[in-house]
Amino acid sequence: MSEVVKNRPRFGVMRLADAVVGGYRLPLAGFVSILHRISGMLMFLLLPFILYLLDNSLTSEISFAVFQQITSGVFAKLVILALVWAFLHHFCAGMRHLLMDLHVGLDKDSARKSAVGVLAVSLALSAAVALKLFGVF
Repeated sequence: MSEVVKNRPRFGVMRLADAVVGGYRLPLAGFVSILHRISGMLMFLLLPFILYLLDNSLTSEISFAVFQQITSGVFAKLVILALVWAFLHHFCAGMRHLLMDLHVGLDKDSARKSAVGVLAVSLALSAAVALKLFGVF
């Protein structure tokens, strides 16, 4: 007897090359999940630097004035804004993941809506902080 060969697609572990070359489109919920990991990593890696700056700024009035001078530049404000976004996104996406752990919003439509909600809330709050940081109000 001859064996029947079926031309079905094979699914396995997707590699980065598969995504880039194959043109795989990541769903919005997956994109938010990846940003959740990136924001957590960003906060974790910069935590020692942030604590060092906080410790130095609380040492004396002179060190606080120096810290104020350093953070008044545009580049420093952009770094602070990136950290604020990382915290806000990580918090909002973490709340989404906690709800999913409770089996809330696991279907495709709800997952997409919650992903849009996470992006909208974290970006809106980051924009409000940016306006305050750059002196608009």
